[in-house]
Amino acid sequence: MDAKLQEKLDALPTEPGVYLMKDRRGMIIYVGKAINLRNRVRSYFTRTGDTRVFVSLLDQLLGDIETVLVNNEKEALLLENELIKKHKPRFNVMLKDDKQFISLRLDRTQAYPRLEVVRKYEKDGARYFGPYSSAGAIRETLRIINRYFRLRTCTDHVLANRKRPCLLHQIGRCPAPCVYPVPPEDYRRSVDEVTMFLEGKANELVEGLRLRMKRASQELKFEEAARLRDQLQAIERSLERQKVATTDFKDQDVFALFREGDRILFYVLWVRQGRLNGGQAFPFGSQEFPDAELLSSFVNLYYDQGSFVPEEVLLPLEPDDGTDGLEALLSERKGERVRVLVPKRGEKHDLVQMAVKNAEQAFVERRRTKDETDGVLSRLQQKLGLRNFPRRMECFDISHFQGSAIVASQVAVTDGETDKSRYRKYKIKTLEKQDDFASMYEVVTRRLKRGQEDNDLPDLLVIDGGKGQLASAHAAMKDLGVETVDVVGLAKSRDLEVFDRDEESARSPERIFVVGRKDPIVLPQNSAEMFMLTRMRDEAHRFAITFQKQVLRKSRVRSALEDIPGVGETRRKMLLRHFGSLKRVGEATIEELAEVVGPAVAERVHAGLHGHPEEDAEDPVRQASLDDASEPVNEKSQGGSPPGAA
Repeated sequence: MDAKLQEKLDALPTEPGVYLMKDRRGMIIYVGKAINLRNRVRSYFTRTGDTRVFVSLLDQLLGDIETVLVNNEKEALLLENELIKKHKPRFNVMLKDDKQFISLRLDRTQAYPRLEVVRKYEKDGARYFGPYSSAGAIRETLRIINRYFRLRTCTDHVLANRKRPCLLHQIGRCPAPCVYPVPPEDYRRSVDEVTMFLEGKANELVEGLRLRMKRASQELKFEEAARLRDQLQAIERSLERQKVATTDFKDQDVFALFREGDRILFYVLWVRQGRLNGGQAFPFGSQEFPDAELLSSFVNLYYDQGSFVPEEVLLPLEPDDGTDGLEALLSERKGERVRVLVPKRGEKHDLVQMAVKNAEQAFVERRRTKDETDGVLSRLQQKLGLRNFPRRMECFDISHFQGSAIVASQVAVTDGETDKSRYRKYKIKTLEKQDDFASMYEVVTRRLKRGQEDNDLPDLLVIDGGKGQLASAHAAMKDLGVETVDVVGLAKSRDLEVFDRDEESARSPERIFVVGRKDPIVLPQNSAEMFMLTRMRDEAHRFAITFQKQVLRKSRVRSALEDIPGVGETRRKMLLRHFGSLKRVGEATIEELAEVVGPAVAERVHAGLHGHPEEDAEDPVRQASLDDASEPVNEKSQGGSPPGAA
């Protein structure tokens, strides 16, 4: 070990805090927390017989270690979470924002509450039910509730402004409190029943419905009794499918993990009111750190995403620094006491074992899928003669509209799956007129320059186009000295017989161009390798067209309105908001325009849009802006460049 680094290890403090491991280039590769920083960090270098790959590579990888001191373990958890999200270290587990789950929200403080589908829990006094692991599960639940409990489904705005009852009232699925004076006590009873249904309180709910059904029958209200009978049967069928997991009827999250080498999968089993409510798997790769350390970090990140915090959190093993800090942090987030337990026997231990079985099963299924994907990538490498195994691929496409609004897209695929965090949009900066070859050169140059700076280069570049586009991309790579990345071009055939005499190959409309090879490679059209490439190319095309439409819409509005003296952003938005589209602004009279922006500006707007027909005829793009802009304009898209534009 480097003497300077050894000296830093010896001088580490014994207080709680967070440590940041950096490689020799200064990049943060791991963030961890500890009650005793010195003991934790030095443990990576003093353990005997430690076979973890990362530990054996520390001497080559590690360049520096930084520490940040805090007062207690709870503060260390919070700081660790923030630093992981900020730096995205290579060896930490990280949850994306889209890992949040669907839940149901019921605000009982409203006069006529309704169920809302939400993805984040907030401390707003409302009741939250879930989470639900799939849209299908929540649709089934809402179908039963909407049909048999008859809560309103309309928004608060519709409730306050509707003049006539909607179709749901006509088919008997809503009492229409928006129009009719529905007794609050009757509606509140339905809300109470929905709450009991979602909490899984079968006995109390079923008994109450039976009593109401008998009472309605005795009072000769047979239609009401029949409706209650159908409701009772539907609820009993639904509750029978829910398995009772514990007898203490608490809300619990049960965590488990399964790993093989550096691949690890966390599984969360949801128990609500003692009944199983579903679960979700979270797979990660390149994880060399201890299970207890990773588990603590994962649980912290999981609840930081806005997930519901239950009464109890059950873990399969003791976190690296105990449960006290995690328990204090979760209790603070929930606003009441949360227990973090590592059960050794009884019902709770059985729940953990159930979660472990689910984790192992999910890992096996994912490994099977991954092996199949690796097989496709391996065959792709072999058939195209690639130097690299194409685990990370990026595809580029150029798009323009009649030679203007030239844009480009970059989509990414990692391990055979789309990786939207690596999608990028580009506006061509060096060209004013269409030149696909020069545009491709610019885009690839910008991408590779950024990759060299961040040490973030893909294994394979896929260029949408033939030999010309491929040559432009290869020229950009040569000019930058990038020699470790493969590049191919993918283009549809124009004349198959010219390139391929083979009858089977001639049936494929796609050709793959490789640098240094005269004839293109034609893979079987129905092969998994060709499907992977064409899917990526089609996604790049879709992404480019979407961005191009945004740019065109903005440029059309700008050329038609913003060039008129006295019409700034505020007045432009007023006009578009009032008339709904640019075409309707152009059709408006001076008097109609004056009602929005005043007489003087109205005359300038009208003259700017209609006063120079001879100039309009010479400018087809400007004229098209009036002819085609019938689609309502979203004012949110008018300020600045679209998100993600490079």
